[in-house]
Amino acid sequence: MEGSVEETAKAVTELSVDSASESNESNAVTSKNALKKAAKLKQKEEERRQKEEEKAKKAAAMASSQIQKPTLADDEDMDPTQFFENRLKALAAQKAEGKNPYPHKFFVSMSVVEFIETYGGVGSGVQLEDVSVSLAGRIMSKRASSSKLFFYDLHSIGAKVQIVADARNSDMDVAEFSKLHSGVKVGDVVGVTGYPGRTKKGELSIFPKSFVVLSYCLHMMPRQKAGPGLENSSSKPAAWVPGHTRNPEAYVLKDQETRYRQRYLDLMLNGDIRNIFKTRSKIISYVRSFLDDLDFLEVETPMMNMIPGGAAARPFMTYHNELDMKLYMRIAPELYLKMLIVGGLDRVYEIGKQFRNEGIDLTHNPEFTTCEFYMAFADYYDLMDLTEQMLSGLVKKLTGGYKIKYRANGLENDPTEVDFTPPFRRIDMIEELEKMANLSIPKDLSSDEANKYLLDACNKFDVKCAPPQTTARLLDKLVGHFLEGTCVNPTFIMNHPEIMSPLAKWHRLKPGLTERFELFVNKHELCNAYTELNDPVVQRERFAEQLKDRQSGDDEAMALDETFCTALEYGLPPTGGWGMGIDRLAMWLTDSQNIKEVLLFPAMKPQDEPPAKAAEVSRS
Repeated sequence: MEGSVEETAKAVTELSVDSASESNESNAVTSKNALKKAAKLKQKEEERRQKEEEKAKKAAAMASSQIQKPTLADDEDMDPTQFFENRLKALAAQKAEGKNPYPHKFFVSMSVVEFIETYGGVGSGVQLEDVSVSLAGRIMSKRASSSKLFFYDLHSIGAKVQIVADARNSDMDVAEFSKLHSGVKVGDVVGVTGYPGRTKKGELSIFPKSFVVLSYCLHMMPRQKAGPGLENSSSKPAAWVPGHTRNPEAYVLKDQETRYRQRYLDLMLNGDIRNIFKTRSKIISYVRSFLDDLDFLEVETPMMNMIPGGAAARPFMTYHNELDMKLYMRIAPELYLKMLIVGGLDRVYEIGKQFRNEGIDLTHNPEFTTCEFYMAFADYYDLMDLTEQMLSGLVKKLTGGYKIKYRANGLENDPTEVDFTPPFRRIDMIEELEKMANLSIPKDLSSDEANKYLLDACNKFDVKCAPPQTTARLLDKLVGHFLEGTCVNPTFIMNHPEIMSPLAKWHRLKPGLTERFELFVNKHELCNAYTELNDPVVQRERFAEQLKDRQSGDDEAMALDETFCTALEYGLPPTGGWGMGIDRLAMWLTDSQNIKEVLLFPAMKPQDEPPAKAAEVSRS
């Protein structure tokens, strides 16, 4: 029995050991599977985290890019006053940090024009990274691709080149780069140093390593549009050349008041305007060179005179405190130049300003530029020949031919062709007037009979002549009505009456007339010239006749200049004198219907001054 019990106990023990062993083996298998599962879960979690991090980085980059683009749009839509104040605050912040926002100097290795000429042949996608160039100019367009990539149009001397500002090429870290370029605005003057090349799209560009703002534009610029001189190609603007018509409707800045009062904006935005004033400069240079080649001496004579002489015009007055006397701004340099001829300077000329206190209209400005020359031992026939040579040569030099197109009747009408081919037409004033108006003017033009006859003629043809109705003024109005309108191509109107020409010499063949001509182009006077009166006795008599007109109310009649008469008494040789308006000639060669177009800063009526924005900001 005991043996049976022991065997049973042993069997139970063995069964327990076997069960424990099986249980341990089962637990070991379960532990390994759990570890494998945990490892897989951990790996998947890591992969998921990495993907989320990459996704977050992409989202952040996208957000950064999107931040930049609305900023540019916001600038355009911002209130100009707020824009101005924001810029002042940004400058103040720089100064507070000890930075100078207006550098004293920036080294420029070449101009934008030279850059285009030098690297214009670079192929698309090619970048000359071993070349270093420094350019400067004004930013006229800004485009942001991201916080790390900006595109600008840099304008200078009428040419444009693209700036590709990439953070990868910059000397700055990404944060500094983004901060700098987010603050650059259209209108800022900048300097860049980098290498030349073309983008894959073929745009000639500079890829800067350094980018410096040299001067800040505190005001919003008019929005940029395509127009003459502002093309998207990297080339010098050539939308207009002298002698051809212009299209002001294509200008970025169209408002005339703004263009004339803020000429700097006009020059920045409208490419044609720069070319207009280059043409004006070329006109003056050509005239100066023409006279220099004929051995004329350029001189300067006083701007302020005790007596306003040399022309029939109303002067501006000023006052000299030290001398305690009233002085007049000169209306012409004629009398001084003739005194130099008396002194033995046989050929002299002066290009300068004259001042006449008269009306302002499309062809007149109170301050204007003339050229006057005086040539000893010449007469008005010689001067007509010189005039033809000078003007036909000038037009051919500037335009390549003798014909120009000019919108004499406004921009909405077809242009008029003006032909400067020599020789110019010549007509006798009195003879042509009598022929055109069917008149028979009394020979003695100084008589009361002649005055009455001309007054009746004005009334008959409804020609207005405001008082005083002197014979000279009546005759001038009739000539303007009948003759000047026929003078589209250059035309000499010759042989004026003595009563209209107090400084001209009497005609050698036609009593009562003088050896004088006026050159009319496009129905307006351009030149005035004559054989100079050199008889001091007759000159005094002419001044006396002018005095009568002055006493009758004509404040444009000439005053007696005793100093000049005394000079004549020392002997003025036979002399030809000539004058031309530079501004009017510039108008025709630049298709300008308003004289203000060819004057950098024309006379304008005063307007209310804008509030002192800067002062208000500094006080806030």
